[in-house]
Amino acid sequence: MKPGLTYRRYIGAQIATVFEPLAALRIAVFRDFPYLYEGTPEYEKEYLKTYAQSPRSLLFAVYDGEKMVGATTALPLADETNEVQEPFLKAGYNPDEVFYFGESILLPEYRGLGIGHRFFDERENHARRFGTFQYTAFCAVQRPENHPARPADYQPLDAFWKKRGYAPQPSLTTTFSWPDIGETGSTAKPMLFWIKKL
Repeated sequence: MKPGLTYRRYIGAQIATVFEPLAALRIAVFRDFPYLYEGTPEYEKEYLKTYAQSPRSLLFAVYDGEKMVGATTALPLADETNEVQEPFLKAGYNPDEVFYFGESILLPEYRGLGIGHRFFDERENHARRFGTFQYTAFCAVQRPENHPARPADYQPLDAFWKKRGYAPQPSLTTTFSWPDIGETGSTAKPMLFWIKKL
């Protein structure tokens, strides 16, 4: 671990106290491939309300001094938006048995230090504490191999996720919409869900 880093947990309504740095971090990290997200603070704050309104949600944040440099989120699927719940309902999952993982975001200079594993440990342990969840799940955007913005050295995270025990679920797909960099309006992006039995 990088010396000087500190870690803070925020539960439920506590997440609202750090909307601003969390929104800024999401916008910065998600500009990169594969998300290419043209974010705005206004949209971010609306999105993050879902987490602040869930009493069992988790934000685990990494700080270098007072600067938030990484963060990961999770909440019960039953507290997520209909857009996220719908694919699980169609596939026969009980939302009350699934703990859903939101983002894992980390500034580039802090990668390769084991923080990604720490993010999964923290979220999985948080879900286990309730004793009622059978699965943890997250989703990832699907971009074509020949996407013009794909960096030559881009390494997808599939191998890392599989090492953590997650498996892609071809029957669990959806589309989420956001504006790509340079776009003025949102366009639909295909999303694939990954699941692990707790």
